[in-house]
Amino acid sequence: MIQQIAFVITLGIATFFIRKRVLRIRDNIRLGKQVAIDDRIGERFQNMLLVAFGQKKMFKKLIPAILHFFIYVGFLVINLEVLEFVVDGLLGTHRVFAPFLGSFYGILMNIFEFLAVAVLLACVFFLIRRNVLSIPRFHSAELTKWPLLDANLILITEIVLMTAILTMNASDQILQGRDEHYVATGNLFFSSFLIPLFENLSTGTLVFIERFAWWFHIIGILGFAVYVTYSKHLHIFLAFPNTYYGKLEAKGHINNMPVVTNEVKSMLGLSTEAPNPPAEPGRFGAKDINDLSWHNLMAAYSCTECGRCTAECPANLTGKKLSPRKIMMDTRDRMEEVGKSIESGGPGLNDGKSLLGDYITKEEINACTSCNACVEACPVLINPLEIILELRRYVSMEESGAPASWNSMYQNIETNFAPWKFSPSDRFNWAKEESNK
Repeated sequence: MIQQIAFVITLGIATFFIRKRVLRIRDNIRLGKQVAIDDRIGERFQNMLLVAFGQKKMFKKLIPAILHFFIYVGFLVINLEVLEFVVDGLLGTHRVFAPFLGSFYGILMNIFEFLAVAVLLACVFFLIRRNVLSIPRFHSAELTKWPLLDANLILITEIVLMTAILTMNASDQILQGRDEHYVATGNLFFSSFLIPLFENLSTGTLVFIERFAWWFHIIGILGFAVYVTYSKHLHIFLAFPNTYYGKLEAKGHINNMPVVTNEVKSMLGLSTEAPNPPAEPGRFGAKDINDLSWHNLMAAYSCTECGRCTAECPANLTGKKLSPRKIMMDTRDRMEEVGKSIESGGPGLNDGKSLLGDYITKEEINACTSCNACVEACPVLINPLEIILELRRYVSMEESGAPASWNSMYQNIETNFAPWKFSPSDRFNWAKEESNK
């Protein structure tokens, strides 16, 4: 009974903090502009199944993809065992599903153990890959302090949790032969290698080890669930809605601003989408997070910080300051800052700061070539380019702060309908010259 009460209290505390954090993230995302994304539902579900659930884009790099796949499947499948942990904790039972599943229970446990070992080995590989092999995209300027610690901490946590499962099963197997209250599971292949470490211990010591490992694992899982909401590993959950709401148009498609499109059509005498133009067009582009769409903000929380976008960015490769990963991280950091301010009764968005300037510089956004390499590289369909373009629109249309060469191009497009300073009537002079040769 004491263990049941302790478990209910532990579960209640974890649920409270998870709920509080999830609501905070939801409210932060709602700071963005409301846009309707409800078209082409079939294609969206297909994207979610292939990219988020099927890990389609991860397999561009085969070895990391296979190891990540083991961690991903292990996370999904091993957490089915957590369901038994929860039922056992609430009812005060031990391996409650075993009598109902019979010999199939042992098969399931061996599958769980295989995945636990696969996850453990994959995490060890990723730790070595991050800290020993010194892959450049894991050691860029934005991956310092918390982002660097976060990446390592989650891998170490996974290793410890998988070790706890194997330890619990090893001690449990010995106890099955000593105490009739322990349900027979049959031989568990991987944890049986640990049995020689425990078989000479007393029954009381084994019970302590088994219970300690059980509590360590369940508290670790609940703690992990809380921790994930503060971590880049939130993508475990948000990758699914992010891929569902991802952009379906061709990569080269750039979203127009409806208010500008309608104004141009009106000037040309064409029909506009809005029969009654809005009284106030609002801000052109984006200066802060509330000028971006809610989907842009959700994408920032979905970022895995893997750096594939930055590794493919031609501007970054040529030494410029632009890092698409940093764009997403900065957007998330600004959301967190504003969210904490609102939660504590502070000024929120009116704190004298903004995403543009205080987090992302003009030098960064001006370095972007709009090539979509970052969009193509992202394994969960995040689109940093949309945020960059909105920031550039603000600089150009609200501040008139674009580089001089850009302003000259804009003027030429306005007057000559082309980026070059030639009259439209002279546009095909080159063809006449060629025909006279």
